[in-house]
Amino acid sequence: MELQQESSNVGAFSATTLRNPSSSSSAFVSANQSPFFSPRSPSTNTSEPNKHDSAAQPNGIGINVDHLGSITGRLQSISNIHFLAPNLSPAPSFCSSSNFGTPGTAYNNRLVSSFNGICNGSSSNNSQGIRNGCLGRGEKHKRLGKNHGKLSCSRPSTSVSSTNRLRCCDVYIGFHGRKPSLLRFANWLRAELEMQGISCFASDRARCRSTRSHDAVERMMNASTYGVVILTKKSFGNPYSIEELRYFLSHKKLIPIYFDLGAGDCLARDIIEKRGELWEKHGGELWMLYGGLEREWRDAIDGLSRVLDWQLEACDGNWRDCIIQAVVLLATRLGRRSVVDRINRWREMVEKEEFPFPQNEGFVGRQKELSELELILFGDVSGDGEREYFELKTRHRRKSLLIGRFDNHREEGNAKDQQSESSSRGKEPVLWKESANEIEMQRLGSPLKQYRPLRSKNSSRNARKKKSTKIVYGKGIACVSGDSGIGKTELVLEYAYRFSQRYKMVLWVGGEARYIRQNYLALRNFLDVDLSIENHSLEKGRTKCFEEQEEEAIASIRKELMRNIPFLIVIDNLENEKDWWGQIDIMDLLPRFGGETHIIITTCLPQVMNLDPMKLSYLSGAEALSLMKGSSNDYPIVEIDALKVLEEKLGRLTLGLSIVGAILSELPITPSRLLETINRMPLRDLAWTGKEVTTFGKYAVLVQLLDVCLSIFDHADGPRSLATRMVQMSGWFAPSAIPIQLLAFAANKVPEKRHKSPPWKKCWHALTCNITASRIKRSEAEASSMLIRFGIARSSAKPDCIQVHELIKSYARKRGGSRFAHAMVQAVYLRGSISLYPEHFWAACFLLFGFATDPVIVKLRPPELLFFVKRVVLPLAINMLVNLSQCNAALDLLRLSTDVLEVAAESLISRAEKWLDKSFCCLTHVPANSQNLYLWQELSLLRATVLETRAKLLVRGGQYDKGDDLIREAIFIRTSICGEHHPDTVSAREILSKVTRLLTNVQVS
Repeated sequence: MELQQESSNVGAFSATTLRNPSSSSSAFVSANQSPFFSPRSPSTNTSEPNKHDSAAQPNGIGINVDHLGSITGRLQSISNIHFLAPNLSPAPSFCSSSNFGTPGTAYNNRLVSSFNGICNGSSSNNSQGIRNGCLGRGEKHKRLGKNHGKLSCSRPSTSVSSTNRLRCCDVYIGFHGRKPSLLRFANWLRAELEMQGISCFASDRARCRSTRSHDAVERMMNASTYGVVILTKKSFGNPYSIEELRYFLSHKKLIPIYFDLGAGDCLARDIIEKRGELWEKHGGELWMLYGGLEREWRDAIDGLSRVLDWQLEACDGNWRDCIIQAVVLLATRLGRRSVVDRINRWREMVEKEEFPFPQNEGFVGRQKELSELELILFGDVSGDGEREYFELKTRHRRKSLLIGRFDNHREEGNAKDQQSESSSRGKEPVLWKESANEIEMQRLGSPLKQYRPLRSKNSSRNARKKKSTKIVYGKGIACVSGDSGIGKTELVLEYAYRFSQRYKMVLWVGGEARYIRQNYLALRNFLDVDLSIENHSLEKGRTKCFEEQEEEAIASIRKELMRNIPFLIVIDNLENEKDWWGQIDIMDLLPRFGGETHIIITTCLPQVMNLDPMKLSYLSGAEALSLMKGSSNDYPIVEIDALKVLEEKLGRLTLGLSIVGAILSELPITPSRLLETINRMPLRDLAWTGKEVTTFGKYAVLVQLLDVCLSIFDHADGPRSLATRMVQMSGWFAPSAIPIQLLAFAANKVPEKRHKSPPWKKCWHALTCNITASRIKRSEAEASSMLIRFGIARSSAKPDCIQVHELIKSYARKRGGSRFAHAMVQAVYLRGSISLYPEHFWAACFLLFGFATDPVIVKLRPPELLFFVKRVVLPLAINMLVNLSQCNAALDLLRLSTDVLEVAAESLISRAEKWLDKSFCCLTHVPANSQNLYLWQELSLLRATVLETRAKLLVRGGQYDKGDDLIREAIFIRTSICGEHHPDTVSAREILSKVTRLLTNVQVS
């Protein structure tokens, strides 16, 4: 909920009551804010609340005083709506959420609440249903003038104050100011307390415009167990902040939070005498500003020194720690031990899993880009970034944005007024425009351009070319675009580390098309969301289809991200705007823009969601030289010229420059010698396909540089270096962290390109394998360390894992060949873990089954296929369905595995028939025939198991007819091989009876 002050010259104002999803027993006072409509937000033009919107956002219900004059007749018939506005006095400046669960009724497309309390000047980015678009300030004054003197509704004595129902409150939060950072901090603190089950009431009492509202807030202060007062430089000149300090100090329940201040700075003498840089502007005899007494003012300031054990300091670099400390302190004082334990577990998880990589200590340049990211997300630049990027900040001043739905010509007059006002300021406001397929932002220009309808995709060829938007500042979304390997991930990672304290947590999501939905749903572990299918499969006795279950699982994640708790979502390496599995638009995954949660997308695409991305350019010449020099800074002019030649040959690609710097740092070699070695390395003719043709055609020297690195590894450890094989093997793993032990195990299973070893060598290897186990383990660590030191891989935040860049993986796949893919599949089903690395299980399935139009890369023998389906396919499908509600992906996997098992069984039948024809001539063939028969039976029984699993999953999705066919087929296979009385056959028949009963009920109904 964002707090923002209403203009003081407005006689009447909007009053809204809203509900925050994180608590049902909290209260909040804030300022008035125009509702923000972002992409994919449900329409508010209906008279009934949208069902999907209620699941994805808080159940906000509000009363708009500005429009009561036009609906006075309707309001008189509503007995549970009461309002009092004597002498046009504003309502109390607070919102009580003790009755937020009461239903609301909609009139004239505006939600009118049945809540008996009062609330002033406060709305949030969660209360989207208040108005249809945004009214211009001039139009708003006009409507207020029309309604002047008409608002006179009686109020019963039973609801004089909304706080009567709040018998007590755990925490009162007092603050004063309009600074965006202060409002963001206060929002976060309140939402965090609510999420932990601590009821709270937040108020800026200087915003209260009537005696009734002041009385209501005072009653909440008296009902609060503890008081948190957020102190800023302006708080000491605010009478209400001083009163809050005196009250809670007298009751010994004050917890002060110094915002952008230090406890040592708040001395009464220094403030009065304006000593120090801090109080030169804001100090003085501040009690004179409001006609207070000096003694009372001094008592309040001096009393702060008596709460040393409870005071907290919040600066720009410790917001998260300060808020967590405040919650722990309050929970401890309130006796909520479970809250403290839960926060401690969360802290341990964050320390281990928040960031995918350690911070890059050798990060070079990009200071301007970092400041621009801060400006785009927050709308302002602070600290050193302000000096670095003052030109951009001056060029893009933060203006008020007109944000609302683009709905016919309803707001045409308001748009013209806004345009006339903004033209004098030199910048036109921005309007969000939403359609079924895309989101656009347009400048409010001429009416013809402003309300031009969207063309359909098939209307004309020119419709394909759509205008992109300008970068939007301060609305919480940024897109970074650039070539692969230019440093997008490094830039965003550095930003995440620098500004991590402004967010509760950094949520990193891999944006690869096949894994993005899985990675997004995996955020449930950090957000404490239960996505199990049992919670989404039933609704009022009706079985939901798979599409509804998947949508509800995504909506559960979005709902958590749309609280007033700020998160930073990083979607790294977005390959496509649509999900690979169900063609779901990326907009359906992201939370609504403009809230507390910020989103950063890195991609190679030129445009994402019709937003103009921040295009990342190459490093400057000085920064590139600094990156290539590495630890050696003293080079003669000849070597500097060689480095410049290397930079040009590598196309100034940041990835190539960093590898050059790593080589020069690790080896006693000069840049000119390295350049000569690269030139002598023959250029491999690798068959590039798709995007690889463009990338490696532009950066051909990068292939030669990678060949030099692999030759260095072979020279150090021999012709079959483990490090070289690990690089070639990494190309077949999923785009995520790879366990070093699993990668090395797969690399050791790669067959050599030569004839089989003699039997005596195999026996010798079997005898000495235990002796060499420790040496192999040591070589794994050495090989992974070598890859990291030479810049081929980077260490991961997960223990004993590394991650390889996608460009290097593409090179590794072409260099290694399919034999490395076969070894990767074997390593996954022999040593993989479904609970730790499910993405690598999927990578193996992609190689084996060939989803969609993908070719089959790996073919396993029947015994290996049996083991793979049992160890990989069945656990993976069940995990995806039960824990992540990815129903269609699990069913596709089971369907393909059924087809592969059937083909393998049929091939064994044909082979057995050949052996049977020859068995009368040669008796030595009989054992082989019996072995094939045994494998055929195992494959058929495993296929029956897969069919039974598919039937059970289809029943969960309401597809009883398909489930009936599959379970009958499974029963036929088991009856033919095991007999009718086998336990597996009996179990399958019981499932069939249940499916038949469900199918009959559906047909009858």
